[in-house]
Amino acid sequence: MTSSPTAAAIVVGNEILSGKVSEANVYELARVLRSSGVLLSRVVTILDDVETIAREVKALRAGFDYVITSGGVGVTHDDVTIAAVARAFGVPVVRDPELEALIRRHYGERVHENHLALANVPEGARKLTAEGFAWPLVAIENVYVLPGIPEIFQRKLGILRAHLEKAGGPFLSRAAYTRMDEAVLKPLLDEVVAENPAVEVGSYPRWNDPKYETKVTFDGKDREAVESALEHFLKLLPPGEPQWIE
Repeated sequence: MTSSPTAAAIVVGNEILSGKVSEANVYELARVLRSSGVLLSRVVTILDDVETIAREVKALRAGFDYVITSGGVGVTHDDVTIAAVARAFGVPVVRDPELEALIRRHYGERVHENHLALANVPEGARKLTAEGFAWPLVAIENVYVLPGIPEIFQRKLGILRAHLEKAGGPFLSRAAYTRMDEAVLKPLLDEVVAENPAVEVGSYPRWNDPKYETKVTFDGKDREAVESALEHFLKLLPPGEPQWIE
């Protein structure tokens, strides 16, 4: 396949690993990255532990173009991601005056010292902004720190998307829906994969659906290559297949 920028995601939270909360952010992140031409290649889910988070950040930032963290950003005892990212870079945590001013304006007379913890950042961090977003996204080198609350995470994704626009063209995707069993399709898929190395081919069976049994997808950045792979697959199918394409 065509070389693409790569990304890794670190999901932080005891509540995810204990089953208390359902993880919802990786799905949204993957969609944003893919639309920006970035390949999400790894996702790890870890506890709220400074050493564990720091170790993962340090390892992943060396192997991926982008590292995005989700969770552990807030004002309570288990919100340790900022401290962990700072440790991964070997820098202290500092209070950012611009963020502090934003927080003070937001809370007014209700502001508490614990609210101001939201202004803490790793020394040397950047504050990324985009039109229409009041609160910046904190990043240091290729690591982007996002909160875990899905509603806020998605807002921050808007800023991340704006700063990924130059990462490369988006992935293109086509799909064919068939009534054929995935095992029967395998030889056909093997041939398509072998003859179309620039295209990612996916096969997704579905049970008890009267409309189709297997969805086959074709993804890549070269539209001509994607269309060629789809046409190759269609020529291998028996009469009456696929049920439809999109």
